[in-house]
Amino acid sequence: MTPDMFNALARSRRSVFPDQFDSTRKVDDSIIKEILTNATWAPNHGKTEPWEFTVFSGDGLQKFADFQSELYKKEAGENLKEITYNKLKKQPLQASHIIAIGMKRTLSKPIPEIEDVEAVACAVQNIYLSVSAYGLGGYWTSGGVTYKESAKEFFGLGEQDKLLGFFYIGHVAVPSTTATRIPIEEKVKWVK
Repeated sequence: MTPDMFNALARSRRSVFPDQFDSTRKVDDSIIKEILTNATWAPNHGKTEPWEFTVFSGDGLQKFADFQSELYKKEAGENLKEITYNKLKKQPLQASHIIAIGMKRTLSKPIPEIEDVEAVACAVQNIYLSVSAYGLGGYWTSGGVTYKESAKEFFGLGEQDKLLGFFYIGHVAVPSTTATRIPIEEKVKWVK
């Protein structure tokens, strides 16, 4: 890979949302395994590898949809919004695969929690770039049940761990539009 190739990959990466997926086409599990292998090569302090991924596909997508919609319904009580419930119930079925992104807290070494979170975020960036390299669409969401303590057990996460969202993957039916960024001169300071 040349620097120009990587520059093009990093700069063309886009979020592709579930309603942009071709829900009739499934991504081969072997590609998902490669994407997750790339994720595990993210930098992490103390070589702790604090990520924990749970992959939903096939009938697992329905299990995920049922879990998150019913948990929302239970916890929303009188504040239930039917539109939110229906979205949580139907949106997962538009994806080929959904990866629950967990952070297993490092307790064996004196590593600040934020550094575990940052390591997992680096792993997710590797997922994003890999999905783009494979010509697929992907989207990291922290919506739904992400920050609910009561959701963690379903994903095999303990009290000290965190659920950091879900990465939806699918074949692209409707490409995302181009994007822009603020020029680096407005965000970068040089000290020489």
